[in-house]
Amino acid sequence: MISDRAAQRLAIVIVAATGILVAAFAVGRALRRAEPHVEPDRNAYPVLGIDISAHNGSVCFDSIAAAGVDFVYLKASEGASFRDPAFRSNYDSARRAGLAVGAYHFFRFDCDGRRQAANILAAIDSCRLDLPVAIDIEEWGNPADIATDIVIGRLQTMEAMLRGAGRRVIFYTNKNGYSRFVRAAFPGNPAPELWICSFTDPPLAHNDWSLWQHSHLGRVPGVNNPVDLNTFNGSRARFRRWLSR
Repeated sequence: MISDRAAQRLAIVIVAATGILVAAFAVGRALRRAEPHVEPDRNAYPVLGIDISAHNGSVCFDSIAAAGVDFVYLKASEGASFRDPAFRSNYDSARRAGLAVGAYHFFRFDCDGRRQAANILAAIDSCRLDLPVAIDIEEWGNPADIATDIVIGRLQTMEAMLRGAGRRVIFYTNKNGYSRFVRAAFPGNPAPELWICSFTDPPLAHNDWSLWQHSHLGRVPGVNNPVDLNTFNGSRARFRRWLSR
């Protein structure tokens, strides 16, 4: 038989071990990254879109359109001189498939905004785009030692040049990028539209966004690997009006 003292020690050990397991579970949950995927209510958000670059490899836009995708954003350029090698062929194929087409530019923090604007304007020259030109603003993939005010200044220069060239502009970013680079720096009338990357529903506390990227794990016929999924903020009728602006 076990003594009272031994039983007491055993109880203490069990309680301590249980506490350690509970704490470890809590820390594990806190450290675990949220899955980059949200399923929006398709009654509220019926319009579906994807974004594609050369990294997605060869895609079949006819299959994408047949799967019910309404629009596609294609990477066109990055920084001062890089052009996505698949942009033109993707553009032609997406247009033939009947998709609404847009182009995006990956914004480099360490590059002059005027040169970046010139790069995408040259890349999309002669392209008939249905969607606003998107400036992709991401801290990931950019140097961390560029001051915020310098980044904002370059971004303002680029945005102004695109507007001056007659292009509608939309900013793609996540919540942190929106707070750091966009919210207070672009109060103009009209301010650039917002394409928000967020894995919460709703994506922002306010409703001042046009597009929502809600997944990095989408599966769409015609694309052989996971693809980003996006939706429009409103009905199909509202989407058609948005395209015709």
